[in-house]
Amino acid sequence: MELTAGPDWTFGGTWPYEPKWLNTDGVRLHYVDEGPRQGEAVVMLHGNPTWAYLYRHFIGTLVEAGYRAVAHDELGFGRSDKPESEAEYSLARHVAHFGALMDELELEGITLVVQDWGGPIGLAWAVEHPERVQRLVLLNTWPGGTPPDHPEAPRLFKLLRSRVGGGAIVKGANIYVRFLLRGGERELDEEARAAYLAPHPSRSSRAGMLAYARMIPWNDGNPAGAIGHRTEAALERLASKPVLIVWPLGDRAFKKKTLTLWRARFPEAEVHELDARHYIQEDAHERVVPLLLDFLRRR
Repeated sequence: MELTAGPDWTFGGTWPYEPKWLNTDGVRLHYVDEGPRQGEAVVMLHGNPTWAYLYRHFIGTLVEAGYRAVAHDELGFGRSDKPESEAEYSLARHVAHFGALMDELELEGITLVVQDWGGPIGLAWAVEHPERVQRLVLLNTWPGGTPPDHPEAPRLFKLLRSRVGGGAIVKGANIYVRFLLRGGERELDEEARAAYLAPHPSRSSRAGMLAYARMIPWNDGNPAGAIGHRTEAALERLASKPVLIVWPLGDRAFKKKTLTLWRARFPEAEVHELDARHYIQEDAHERVVPLLLDFLRRR
């Protein structure tokens, strides 16, 4: 399924970027690549249920500062293809798609920015290609093995994995997008609401969201968990990289416990704690982007 018609994908001029397309693994993925070709590349990964639009406040500022800004829509999100079968989605496939994009663009010396599911995807690639990573920026995320420390998460994800309940909540009620629209510190404007609603107009377009929910690795038999544990074990390969951590204190999924784990992994990291919720790029971009630019210039 491709969304090539319907909404105006500029969303009132808030997303003025030329769409680019990568055909790989039998699917078509959307991405944006802005700024000077020879500029240092800042590569940004999103989570569930967002898409590259989440970084709209980052891209223009980065380009103005002389950097190359790259962000793609993972399979099932944004303008990328949306297979109707959950079997089409796996963490390994998301990682392979990201790697294919990095190879297509021949990017080296990147600054990798990850949030939510962007962590398990981007970091799984990064630990296998540490020579291609210059800096690491961690927003609220995890490597993919140890689960988020929301106290209600085990019960919630058990429900989401159920045959009937998961489909009704995610595909029927569109709960993830509804949470995105209502769960921030600030109310999204009309254009942003339209941008997050547009990619998932029907049940059949929401399989990727449900697949992510069912990938949360609560047991060792989960293949997503196995990839995450391997990534965690290999994080030492990135230990020499400059690391910036910007953490929203109001996130119910990624709390202080997860931040403490990151501090232990990267004790030399520069850490900033902000009053924001899960979608920190929406709630606190005015504070995150200057921190990112300062980090890029200094490190």
